[in-house]
Amino acid sequence: MWLFIGKTILAAVLISFVSWLSGKKTGLAGFLTALPLTTLLALAFSHFEWGDSKQSVEYAKSVFVAVPVSLLFFVPFLAAQKMNLNFWTCYSFGIVLLGIGYFVHSHLMKMF
Repeated sequence: MWLFIGKTILAAVLISFVSWLSGKKTGLAGFLTALPLTTLLALAFSHFEWGDSKQSVEYAKSVFVAVPVSLLFFVPFLAAQKMNLNFWTCYSFGIVLLGIGYFVHSHLMKMF
């Protein structure tokens, strides 16, 4: 239980820090958000908790495939100005595209 609480606190602090930083230094916050910080933490936490190298490698491969697919979320934001979309419209469309991306990810994982 303490491991779960520690992991939760560390992840919350990281997310809260980057969120706060976005109001001060947008470029740096964006760069830090794009780094695989959560992936680094999640892979280490998972391996520490389960101790299964094969499972950890499969997890990492899944993340590798998911990263480019997850970029679908940002497509509406790229089109926002030209299509006169507000934040919540972009956000909603992005979530829909992530749903589609999940099925793409599932299909691609079967190939690896």
